[in-house]
Amino acid sequence: MKIFLLFIFLSVVQSSIVFAKPITETATFAAGCFWGTEEFFRNIPGVVSTIVGYTGGTTSNPKYEDMHDGHTGHAESVEIVFDPKIVTYTELLNLFFKMHDPTTLNRQGNDSGTQYRSAIFYHSDKQKNDANSFKEKVDKSKAWKSPVKTEISAANKFWPAEEYHQKYLVKHPGGYDNHFLRKISF
Repeated sequence: MKIFLLFIFLSVVQSSIVFAKPITETATFAAGCFWGTEEFFRNIPGVVSTIVGYTGGTTSNPKYEDMHDGHTGHAESVEIVFDPKIVTYTELLNLFFKMHDPTTLNRQGNDSGTQYRSAIFYHSDKQKNDANSFKEKVDKSKAWKSPVKTEISAANKFWPAEEYHQKYLVKHPGGYDNHFLRKISF
């Protein structure tokens, strides 16, 4: 009887165990051409997934061809899903401000136009506060010679880019990329 009751107890315990999925958060950054931005963040430990797309504008369902004139208001962006137990939002902000030049208005490398602006699209009040504080910290550090021009706005609808843009630099090694980690401190 004791073995039978132990078996029932273990069965109940086993069936009540819930395997929790890791809790993730989302960060959305624009830092010029989304190919290099995605490739940079895709390789950070704790980043679960990345997707390139368009956000920050007013045009519904924009396509890459719509982006060239800058009239959509959207920025080429990367939506990053991350595990905050492995990499924090603040750590991602630190990398963001080092992997591109946040002091140029609507320009990164060879790319110019509002679609290539530096922007952080926050998903919560905490992200908004963290982004504003970190931007202020970067400016005060004088690590960059000019003031930071990074836009900080609420995340709105994110439109995934066409499939051929997803993980572009994995598909086309050696493709255009001007993103790299600068040896600066804030």
